[in-house]
Amino acid sequence: MSTRRQEALDYHAQGRPGKIQVTPTKPFKDQRDLSLAYTPGVAEPCLEIAKRPDDAYVYTTKGNLVAVVTNGTAVLGLGNIGALAGKPVMEGKGILFKAFADIDVFDLEVGSENPEDVIRFCQLLEPTVGGINLEDIRSPDCFYIERKLRDTLGIPVFHDDQHGTAIISGAALLNALTLVKKDIARIKVVFAGAGAAAIATAEHYVRLGVIRENIVMCDHKGVIYEGREGLDEFKQRFAGDTTARTLAEALQGADVFVGLSVAGIVTGDMLVGMAKRPVIFALANPTPEIMPDEAKKARPDAIVATGRSDFPNQVNNVLGFPFIFRGALDVRAKKINDEMEMAATRALAALAKEEVPESVTRAYGIDKLKFGPDYLIPKPFDPRVLLWVAPAVAWAAVASGIAGRIIDVEEYRAELEARLGPERQVMRGLINRAQQDPPSIVFPEGDDPRILRAARILADEGIARPILLGDVDAIRRQADDASLTLEDLELVNPATAADREAMGRELWQRRQRRGMTQREAQRRVLDPMYYGLLMLRGGRADALVAGEEIDYPDAVRPALEVIGVEPGRKHASGIYMMIVRQQTFFFADTTVNIEPDAETLAEIASATAKFVSKLGVEPRVAMLSFSNFGSVKHPAAAKVQRAVALLQEREPDLQVDGEMQADTAVVERILTRVYPFARLRGPANVLIFPDLDAANIAYKLLARLGDAQAIGPILVGMDQPVHVLQRLSEVPDIVNMAVIAAVDALEHRRQARPTTERA
Repeated sequence: MSTRRQEALDYHAQGRPGKIQVTPTKPFKDQRDLSLAYTPGVAEPCLEIAKRPDDAYVYTTKGNLVAVVTNGTAVLGLGNIGALAGKPVMEGKGILFKAFADIDVFDLEVGSENPEDVIRFCQLLEPTVGGINLEDIRSPDCFYIERKLRDTLGIPVFHDDQHGTAIISGAALLNALTLVKKDIARIKVVFAGAGAAAIATAEHYVRLGVIRENIVMCDHKGVIYEGREGLDEFKQRFAGDTTARTLAEALQGADVFVGLSVAGIVTGDMLVGMAKRPVIFALANPTPEIMPDEAKKARPDAIVATGRSDFPNQVNNVLGFPFIFRGALDVRAKKINDEMEMAATRALAALAKEEVPESVTRAYGIDKLKFGPDYLIPKPFDPRVLLWVAPAVAWAAVASGIAGRIIDVEEYRAELEARLGPERQVMRGLINRAQQDPPSIVFPEGDDPRILRAARILADEGIARPILLGDVDAIRRQADDASLTLEDLELVNPATAADREAMGRELWQRRQRRGMTQREAQRRVLDPMYYGLLMLRGGRADALVAGEEIDYPDAVRPALEVIGVEPGRKHASGIYMMIVRQQTFFFADTTVNIEPDAETLAEIASATAKFVSKLGVEPRVAMLSFSNFGSVKHPAAAKVQRAVALLQEREPDLQVDGEMQADTAVVERILTRVYPFARLRGPANVLIFPDLDAANIAYKLLARLGDAQAIGPILVGMDQPVHVLQRLSEVPDIVNMAVIAAVDALEHRRQARPTTERA
């Protein structure tokens, strides 16, 4: 069994089995709550719904609940593995709905391959859910099931396998044709693949303006042409009058190629005969029909898109279905119609032409994104997608007469922004950013089994290039015991390294006036922690992560000796990134400064805000206390007031205010209604605690009792990327810290480049 396979199995099995759960949204703490939630109080909303069925959207979860339904007949690339085996995929779909659009999901696996059973099952669900997402149902059953449900149900039904790719690639097509200056009504389009996605995409292209007769579709037997036997009604729609019988023949003179088939079926030679400035969408996953570099080699004038995140122009369904359902649910749409799908396509196409904010470019580790051949559609982690697609879909539902309620688009956008701020997706964005240009990370505790497993994940996922320090034989033994390969992992033993004497001299020169002798320096470089820090200082590594088997102070001290704080600062400090119900907060200082004075507090806040900005998040900084804006006269509150004054004087553009209590900082209603003069444009996401007692207690209680995910401690204010783990961290904690270190390293690298190079 491969390591990656076991990792995936462990992910699903460890702790509570599976990936999703039901969480109450109302208090349920005492007899009074019980009497309201159930008998006798529950009778009141029941009676209201009996009188006015639409009140179900007021009193129940129906308006924010989608059923993800499958019968398991076409699961991913696994085929007909059955409903039960498809359940992990449906749970995964539920996570995407929740993460990207805050939509709750019941995953429902139907134990029948009979389309009529699936239809009847979904029809019986109508009172329960606000919408149905059909998933992984084979063709042509999926067409029949969706069509029948759209005709008979009064809630949105959407088969993402069909329409998701159609909507997103449609946006890419519109923008590509703008760039190559071609008329959509005159282009020839060739499809490789004739399944659910291909047929739905071709139909969507027709609605966008492609002439049906100008589409040539190929399946595994070749071109679908008039008179070919054995075609179902859906393929028959694209049986063209053509002499071409193979994909290669069909591509001659074609303007657009759309691949929704299998890997490697297109060669560079097949593209040579395409028209000038061809558009090539090779969307098979994980390996496209032709790799982008091969396509560009054969046709340098081509615009290329794939389904992969490691190439430009990723056609990813997550750009569509969460936001389409969000808009449909919020106006209580009776269905998802062509107008709504068209609105989503045009919204995505229009957004790509807008100026891209720095928060998005930073999330992808690049300096600039501009509409052009390598940027046809928005990036999947662009938080603006929600604010463009959901309102466009909602308004299309209203305009086409199928909405149950009217919205004000600008007010709706504001509601969405408040509900789903960009901080929700911070970690996913950071991983994607690190993968764009993986930096090298040195791990001084290279023979620790958890470090080894984390390093394997980082290398496999393309997040970083790990360097493991320690006894090489011991590292290899540990890897063998854990059945881990050491491929792509650099191993270095400081005790036998050829440069250890030079490292010792460098350490001595740095510390000779701090009481360190030359002999002591030579001895210390044999310690992997010191050696790793010197590698970082000398440019042989981009970042360092340590502390798995070292007490926190013992890891920080060498870092301060070898690396030191960045110019202009006197202190380093520690941050925890706290993910609470998919919202992200930054707590500081949680690990270093025990009783900071006002000057130190101001520096902690400044360094934290700077680091948060590097992550692509706009910092809103609250300086915490037991007092609200002078409500209590006490030296402790006065210290925080002084820190706020220093920050506002030194960094007038920074959103920072205080002193304030914790609930004032994070509850928008309190902040804006009671203290409308506050300088924060929304609830705080950076919380600066008055001392280490408060910060350390708060983050540990929230992690243990509040079920928050704590990522850290993140060491900020250092001159180079050094990050120290909590002792005995688990593998996911190490991976998360390495992701932070990778992005920190990329930011240091970016800021070190000359301005002319970055422009």
